[in-house]
Amino acid sequence: MKILVTGAKGMLGQDLCPALEDNGHEVIETDVDNMDITNLEEVLEFTKTSKPDFLIHLAAYTNVDKAEEDRETAYKINVTGTQNLVKACKKLDIPMLYISTDYVFDGTKKGKYLPSDKRNPINYYGETKAKGEEAVQTLEKYYITRTSWLYGHHGKNFVETMLSLASKPELKVVDDQIGCPTWTVELVNGIVKIIDEQMPYGIYQVCGSGHTSWFGFAKEIFELHGDKLNLLPCKTEEFPRPANRPRNSIMENQGICRSWKAALKDYMKLRSED
Repeated sequence: MKILVTGAKGMLGQDLCPALEDNGHEVIETDVDNMDITNLEEVLEFTKTSKPDFLIHLAAYTNVDKAEEDRETAYKINVTGTQNLVKACKKLDIPMLYISTDYVFDGTKKGKYLPSDKRNPINYYGETKAKGEEAVQTLEKYYITRTSWLYGHHGKNFVETMLSLASKPELKVVDDQIGCPTWTVELVNGIVKIIDEQMPYGIYQVCGSGHTSWFGFAKEIFELHGDKLNLLPCKTEEFPRPANRPRNSIMENQGICRSWKAALKDYMKLRSED
């Protein structure tokens, strides 16, 4: 199958594209340098010429805090860009898989969020991703793939940020936001499974099994890395940020991904071998 991937140069794209090729797919890698998703004419022309059988939409404005002030750019990329790709998919009559986020929820639910739960974002980034989901749902053939707390080898992420701070004698990390850490490789495996097994169209939540707080996540990172520092839990209010964060980001992942701890252990092992 010929698959067009947007955001191919991003942290997730650099893991996904080779995996798709390994599974026998022909991959059309795109990024802003060869297809600007915010330009409808460019999107329609590129997709008409390349004739993909399937489109995976990874490209996004992901700076959660900056989105609060740079709303125009965040909307243009996350909403208008997604709407343009939806129009292209309708013209070609092909399916789309759209990467979304736990931030479409407000974090007030007790227990796990289900794919069918109501969207109610509490920051602008989440709002733009929710609008992107709404656009994708106008297609007859679509997959919405929500993930959370993503880390990987090819981009800035929480794991690398924590390890860069390992030399500090004391470190405070938020302990009242709970979610599901997800390695890009686990998300890639979930995406490939959805596509290759031709799972029913709809919403999937592809994130690490189990859950923890940012503090618990950091503690596991340092233990696996062998660092000894005074790690202290703190409240969200001690680190005010421009964008609100949901307190509960736990999502039901339908058994698609394994334990977040097992995945993190493998990530750290691979990292040490680089």
